[in-house]
Amino acid sequence: MSQDVDVIIIGAGAAGLSAAKEAARQGLTFTLLEASHRIGGRAYTEYLTPDIPYDLGCHWMHSASINPFVTIADTLGHPYVKAGTWRNKIWWKGKWSTEAERDELLDYFDRSAEAVIAAAKAGRDVPVSDVIDLESPYCPMYAYFHSLDTSGDLDQVSVFDTLNYNDTDENWPLRNGYGTLINDWAKEVPVTLNCKAETVHWGGKDIRVDTSKGTVTGKRVVITVSTNILSAGQIAFDPPLPDWKLDAAHNLPLGVHNRIAIVLKDNPFGDEPVDENENTSVMVTLEADDDVPISLKVRPFGFDYVAGVTGGRHGEWLSKAGQQASVDHVTERLVAVYGSDIRKSLSDRTIVTAWETDPWVLGAYSGALAGHGGDRAILRKPIDNRLYFAGEATSDHSFATAHGAMMSGIDVIDSITGNQPSW
Repeated sequence: MSQDVDVIIIGAGAAGLSAAKEAARQGLTFTLLEASHRIGGRAYTEYLTPDIPYDLGCHWMHSASINPFVTIADTLGHPYVKAGTWRNKIWWKGKWSTEAERDELLDYFDRSAEAVIAAAKAGRDVPVSDVIDLESPYCPMYAYFHSLDTSGDLDQVSVFDTLNYNDTDENWPLRNGYGTLINDWAKEVPVTLNCKAETVHWGGKDIRVDTSKGTVTGKRVVITVSTNILSAGQIAFDPPLPDWKLDAAHNLPLGVHNRIAIVLKDNPFGDEPVDENENTSVMVTLEADDDVPISLKVRPFGFDYVAGVTGGRHGEWLSKAGQQASVDHVTERLVAVYGSDIRKSLSDRTIVTAWETDPWVLGAYSGALAGHGGDRAILRKPIDNRLYFAGEATSDHSFATAHGAMMSGIDVIDSITGNQPSW
């Protein structure tokens, strides 16, 4: 750990891994430090059973036509489905929704998005809740999906995030997992695991990073840890980071987006629901009286499990209530639609994520607080051409995604070497 390198990279998620790969391509020496026992960060595929891969973190290749991971998946032979966002069945007020109700819901979503974008274009850096119709019966559904997209609630996230995000409405799930793909893509990258960066000394001629495994020195540091890690002071800086940098991290907090999976003993759904690809389920979205909606993926890719997703404050509340509370929540939603007999098909094998409790991440992904829609550029700004910052929160148009993090890692090496960013 006493080596002297061109670039010290802290964090081996998608941003840190791509920075390492790009540094090597451009002939820079580097060392890549990762505090946890694995690479990938919020891209993490586990197995529900030996034959069922399951993404605990990112699981869709968002904006697929402009997502470089699609080409990587093709090159490495990772199968995926070209699924759209709105291939949903909707359980609405005790029955399956009619086409007319579905059209009304989508119309409300469209009108809300237009109102949000109009406010942002007018320079109103306000929360989403300020500009949409909160009295609509469809608002709870909109609020739920907003919490999944941003990991925050309507009153927490700036309208600027909706305007700035480059969404092509192509969200393609990977059969073997996004985490599996990223691990395969980065398997040749040298990384020191279980190596927490403790203090970055950047005031002298050379930069020195004290870690749990010793000290490494270099000319520059690329910091790819999450905004919540920065805000929490998990890494010390000597001299301290300026207030404007810490404020930017604080104003781009990671919220809550958690996934709840239950393995099935058998298939109680028969051949329904299934989409035209015939190998991945549609999502079943449930709107229950006096409850927060939930979206359930039923037997995706034909695998015998169901998965629910929670976000925002409701997701945080469920997480604090414990794993069993989350499993019970999904179970009760299934019973409400399919009847009590479905309990016989639910096994005891479950997985419930809680990213906000992961000590190396402390949350799901970033959302800009109202009044701070432009802080991603501030977070990205280097300090004295010595400290550089990358990660999904630094991306202007692809934040909250693995490909946004990956592209930020390449861009930060380009900014060090003076090359023109390629995106």
